Amino acid sequence: MKKIGFIGLGIMGAAMARHLLDAGFELSVYNRTKSKGDALVARGAKYCSSPGACARGQDVVITIVGYPKDVEEIYLGADGILANLSAGAYAVDMTTSSPALAERIYEEAKKRGIYALDAPVTGGDIGARNASLNILVGGSEAAYEAMRPIFSVMGKNIIYEGGAGAGQKTKAANQIAIAGALAGACEAFAYARAAGLDTEKVFASISGGAAASFQMSHMIRMALDGNFAPGFMIKHFVKDMTIGTETSKEYGVDLPILEQVLCEARTLEERGGGADGTQSLLRWYA
Repeated sequence: MKKIGFIGLGIMGAAMARHLLDAGFELSVYNRTKSKGDALVARGAKYCSSPGACARGQDVVITIVGYPKDVEEIYLGADGILANLSAGAYAVDMTTSSPALAERIYEEAKKRGIYALDAPVTGGDIGARNASLNILVGGSEAAYEAMRPIFSVMGKNIIYEGGAGAGQKTKAANQIAIAGALAGACEAFAYARAAGLDTEKVFASISGGAAASFQMSHMIRMALDGNFAPGFMIKHFVKDMTIGTETSKEYGVDLPILEQVLCEARTLEERGGGADGTQSLLRWYA
């Protein structure tokens, strides 16, 4: 498999596509904002006029876009990816999206002789830049094995989670864990400030002990420094947590912490902070 179409050149997608290009794959790209593809085109990628055009003639199409509605449109639309890929090709959605939608895409792809995988990622912009993403794969295990060499160009921890939708369900579990860890760390520093403590001393005291976490050492550190630039945007975190809350109800489990953090993040988004990084949750407590 040498010819890859890549759709979605945002904070993470552009870096992931660059790794594929640098690894020698023949890369075609598409993004709704064309200028986001300029750097890749300058390095040898071909820019396409639509998702369908980006899929046509490819061995593999990889997507990482914004929301489930975007995934549905570019895969299942009349001139979408599945309508343009040839039988025997691979379609890999790396967006964090709906498990039910992943299952629909898998079934529609199967009818056409196309191998569909849901393969959302964790690791944020840092993982994308460093090609160290965790890649959580659902679908056919044989398709996973066939795609593994391509996944290894973008990530380090690549795990087959199970059948169609299993990658998305695992990603939901990841986001649920992050919500609790991030909120807990934010509450710790809201408490420290209210108690009149020196937050730098508190950070030095607790960030490396039993309270240590990525959310503590990276997100809280950025927030304390006044850096709210997005590695992962609040609006996308809202989307991910919404998927978690909606599917949890289907599975019959109550997730009150997730629901509370989702409420707080939605408020920040409504106040105009949707494009800020998730570390801006600390502002909720200010």
